Amino acid sequence: MGQIIATYQVYDKTGDFAKKAEGIALGLTVGTWTDLPTLVQDQVKKHKGQVVSIEELPPDPKRADLKKALLKIAYPSANFSLDFPAILTTVFGKLSLDGMIKLMDLEFSSDLRDCFPGPKFGIEGLREKLKVHDRPLLMSIFKSMLGRDLSYFGEQLRKQALGGVDLVKDDEILFDNPLTPFSSRILVAKDVLRKTEELTGEKTLYAIHLSGPTFELLDKARQAVELGADALLFNVFAYGLDVLQSLADHPEISVPILAHPAVSGALTSSPIYGVHSALLLGKLLRYAGADLVLFPSPYGSVALEKEVTLAITEELTRPAGQLKRSFPVPSAGIHPGLVPQLIKDFGVDSVINAGGGIHGHPDGAEAGGKAFRQVIDREIKSHFVENYTRKQQELDVALSIWGENKKWTK
Repeated sequence: MGQIIATYQVYDKTGDFAKKAEGIALGLTVGTWTDLPTLVQDQVKKHKGQVVSIEELPPDPKRADLKKALLKIAYPSANFSLDFPAILTTVFGKLSLDGMIKLMDLEFSSDLRDCFPGPKFGIEGLREKLKVHDRPLLMSIFKSMLGRDLSYFGEQLRKQALGGVDLVKDDEILFDNPLTPFSSRILVAKDVLRKTEELTGEKTLYAIHLSGPTFELLDKARQAVELGADALLFNVFAYGLDVLQSLADHPEISVPILAHPAVSGALTSSPIYGVHSALLLGKLLRYAGADLVLFPSPYGSVALEKEVTLAITEELTRPAGQLKRSFPVPSAGIHPGLVPQLIKDFGVDSVINAGGGIHGHPDGAEAGGKAFRQVIDREIKSHFVENYTRKQQELDVALSIWGENKKWTK
């Protein structure tokens, strides 16, 4: 029988963590144990949660009056169906209301993990789609689209594609509207990107924002695929992990899915309660089928601590049975001067995602994209070619604005 082992960070005034752990193990499974008759104990034994380990931690300086520990509790698979609502309710449902307790990790036994197909494409599949195998991918974002029409949309997409951007995604706040309808954006994007590929020889994928009432999403996603959409952007935490998995698993949704972290801060931001970012934005999004996962970079105004972003990246890319790896996409505050640091921190198998860093270039979005491609090229090629140099006018202009921290260069 399979199991899931949940790791919790807990605080307690008395420090009686053995009692607390046993209370969780029972409270989220059989409810009580010692009061049950022997016959009933035998009947429900396979459903009882088990305390795996208790590790007391040094107290937090700001909470010196409280003791702190990591508790690991095992939940047998006989207790839940293999879907995210059932699993999350089992391991953290009413417990999430208990105050200072944070769900840090979920360890799936291999038989349970293999029940989640994960990403359809993943890192290798996306690289094959784009025919880009030796560098980080470059993504850009539509900006200032509210109140603008399809001609503005098409022109902005054209400039980004000509700049060498691999993926262009909708802004997560651009929903279906009369000026830029869902289906029309797909058709315009197909025409624009066909023409830019003829000019540059490089493919650019457009990720359209899939939104609307939950029970209309599947039909809308099918429509997008039929119209020739390249990829879908999905605000997964406004809907739920199970909705993402349903889309990713569906055989007719044959395009990559980008998972956006909007709303996730309500679940992850506190250091003492909620869900750890590496679990929610890393492991669970990968299990649910996200091919690319956006999360706040350590560098912008809406930032995560670097160790957290690296933990997310580790969960998205570490070996995990037959699960494909998902692309990590650290986002916000990204400009060309940060590319050396991005590659150092997140590796070649990552996506460099920029909004203002592309659109804010004095010579426009095309030049902004070229600046990023030039610095990516410089960083990758410099590993193999001594004294590598190449004309990089757009990059020089970008660095004159945003700068390049010398400690981040090789």
